[in-house]
Amino acid sequence: MGQRILIVDDAAFMRMMIKDILTKNGFEVVGEAADGAQAVEKYKETQPDLVTMDITMPEMDGITALKEIKKINPQAKVIMCSAMGQQAMVIDAIQAGAKDFIVKPFQADRVIEAISKTLG
Repeated sequence: MGQRILIVDDAAFMRMMIKDILTKNGFEVVGEAADGAQAVEKYKETQPDLVTMDITMPEMDGITALKEIKKINPQAKVIMCSAMGQQAMVIDAIQAGAKDFIVKPFQADRVIEAISKTLG
């Protein structure tokens, strides 16, 4: 049974890229969300082992969603996804409880390394 992962990104092709990397490596994608508000709802529904969370999204950004998810489950494992040049936001995310971060464009081995390390 693969680890269950929720993918959150406002760009459909980014979700598709991560999903592709994960499914090829034996992970189960249990849901996808296009913004932070959806992410919080999907988290409640699916109770995933891990969440990949984009930082910049409409409605509710990734850091706010991360904090909401942490209220639901303080043990939640969330890896932030950021574009280059978002270091300040990445630091905020880590302080808010993110376990790691991956930089876009995604490199499959880095994604798997971050997820494997986080799920430990």
